[in-house]
Amino acid sequence: MLLREDYLSKIREFYDLDIIKILIGIRRCGKSVLLKQIIDEIKNTVDDNYIIYINFEDVTYAYIKSYLDLNDYVNEKIVDDKKYYLFFDEIQMVDDWEKAINSFKATLNVSIFITGSNSKLLSGEFATLLSGRYVSFKVFPFSFKEVIDLKKLTDIRDIEGAFNDYILWGGLPQRFDFGSQDAMISYLSDVFNSIVLKDIVKRNNIKNIDLFERVMEYLVTNPSQSFSPANMMNEFSKENIPVSSKTIYECLNYATSAMLMEKISAYDIRGKKILSRKDKYYLTDLGLGQILNTNKKAQYGAYLENIVYNELRYRGYEVSIGNNDGREIDFIATKHNIKEYYQVSYTLADENTERREFNAFDNINDNYPKYVISTDKLDYSQNGIIHKNIIDWLLNK
Repeated sequence: MLLREDYLSKIREFYDLDIIKILIGIRRCGKSVLLKQIIDEIKNTVDDNYIIYINFEDVTYAYIKSYLDLNDYVNEKIVDDKKYYLFFDEIQMVDDWEKAINSFKATLNVSIFITGSNSKLLSGEFATLLSGRYVSFKVFPFSFKEVIDLKKLTDIRDIEGAFNDYILWGGLPQRFDFGSQDAMISYLSDVFNSIVLKDIVKRNNIKNIDLFERVMEYLVTNPSQSFSPANMMNEFSKENIPVSSKTIYECLNYATSAMLMEKISAYDIRGKKILSRKDKYYLTDLGLGQILNTNKKAQYGAYLENIVYNELRYRGYEVSIGNNDGREIDFIATKHNIKEYYQVSYTLADENTERREFNAFDNINDNYPKYVISTDKLDYSQNGIIHKNIIDWLLNK
């Protein structure tokens, strides 16, 4: 089991504080394992009797359906005034759970940790009840560096082989437990179906499941593309499948809520404003798109762009698309008011491609770092713009 130190190092300072700790991420990204790693660390100084853990996907706790059930269960376990540590895994399965959490925080001496698989977890009544009294941590599937650490790879050929696997099949932690590709694909299919059926179809009471699945297949097999509902409607019309732009936007909203994808908007660098309807969508894990990509040619350039986006998010950056006088900059990454600019291309071997990627930064006169990322091993750095090989960049933060 890989110790996810990048997350633990950020969460440790909150272990004993009464502020609520929220781990949020797509199903099977490793939230439960991370929660257990936190528990193991806390057990070094805290007696087991003061740790209360509930996994709401475990049928043992199926009878805890409402906030009142949860409140009764926890209060039965607390027998004195010492600090208790409460861990609730996949808490969104409990109706009105936020009322119980608010009550625990207000009336008990506790440190609370919760996980969830829906981005709406941090909105609605929870945000109203506990505004300013929680801290959230977005959990992603394994980064490429974590994969290398997990496999303990040091030989460059093995590392390159692992990258070729990663760019197709992503980083969901449990998929690395399978010895055959068939078993891995079966696992990824089950994860995707559970996200679609449990987190989307059932939760949103979708009636036309066949149409929804068709739209989802289109979305997840076309990552890193500028979104156009008109293009999607045209594609579906070729198969005599009527679909409205409203339905498409609803599906996109469902997919982002279930954290299957993330949406980023375009930012006009010179005008310093967000551009409406210039969004892109990136898969949280490429493996969940690949299992549906059976009849399409692998889009390695798009996959590489998706990997760079996910890595930037894993490193804690806020990310937007850049518009520089009509030239698109793949990513503007911002953290602590510091910017970094990124262009991503599968290869720069073609002179026209090289010129296009580096010229995208023309007339951006600030002193923030500018990078071009590709699979090339030769260093193409020029005019203060840094070229990085994708593997080197992923392994060296």
